[in-house]
Amino acid sequence: MSQSIGEEIISILRKHYKLNLKEFIAPNIRDKSLFEYIIGVMLSQNTSDKNAIRAYLNLKKIYGEITPEKILSTSIEKLVEALKPAGMYNQRAQRIVELAKIFTERNVKEELRKLVEEGKLREARKYLVNLPGVGLKTADVVLLMYYKQPVFPVDTHIRRVSKRLGYIEKDNYETISRWWMKQLKPNEYLEAHLLLITHGRKTCKARKPLCDKCPINKYCKYYCKTII
Repeated sequence: MSQSIGEEIISILRKHYKLNLKEFIAPNIRDKSLFEYIIGVMLSQNTSDKNAIRAYLNLKKIYGEITPEKILSTSIEKLVEALKPAGMYNQRAQRIVELAKIFTERNVKEELRKLVEEGKLREARKYLVNLPGVGLKTADVVLLMYYKQPVFPVDTHIRRVSKRLGYIEKDNYETISRWWMKQLKPNEYLEAHLLLITHGRKTCKARKPLCDKCPINKYCKYYCKTII
């Protein structure tokens, strides 16, 4: 059976890059509570995983296990200081406090677990997106990595790589996510997600992409139009 274009691309990236999971925050904290996991993923929004990890470790030094009760019992100033490596620290602190309040008011873990176990992924995703500070990417990361569900998160690197490859009809989150889901098998989603991010960081950079050194440039319409 022949491979899809997406499978061919991921196969090449798999051979080209050696994934270093220490460079990512989300795959490394899947053994934590749902509350702590969501916070960890939120910290990676609009910043590098390196900065997110620094902020996360600051929180761990203060709280140990990060719980809603501990967050709400700490001054906002202390929380802001811990979050500074990730940037946007005032906004992040406010959203984390709001999230903590919701977790103390509702049984978020149980409500989400029920939706996932019943196969209601669309409802589970909507539930997550309605939480403070949780967007589509964060929701999909939680579903893919924490709940091991067949969804494909799209970050800025994946969006840029996908747009340059030129196979997507529209440059938006849902279209890109669906394209990769159709191209790959569900058990490939997590690895492909991380490989595409790695490719975006190391080769298909926002500024001055290393097109001549790109292992998948023969598939890339941006390369064919701009470089050749």
